[in-house]
Amino acid sequence: MPKTFADEKPEYRCPECGLLYPTEELAERCRKWCSKHKSCNLEIIQHAIKDEHDNHR
Repeated sequence: MPKTFADEKPEYRCPECGLLYPTEELAERCRKWCSKHKSCNLEIIQHAIKDEHDNHR
């Protein structure tokens, strides 16, 4: 799950919705919610970080 680029902090992506998080715990909470509810949870996604390397999202 970790995604790293040179000289950057690790980022963790939810495999269900593709959002990035600063911690593995948040990405896992997101994955569990997305899998169960087929939607995103506003309380979780408020912690998502912008993916500077993905121009098509």
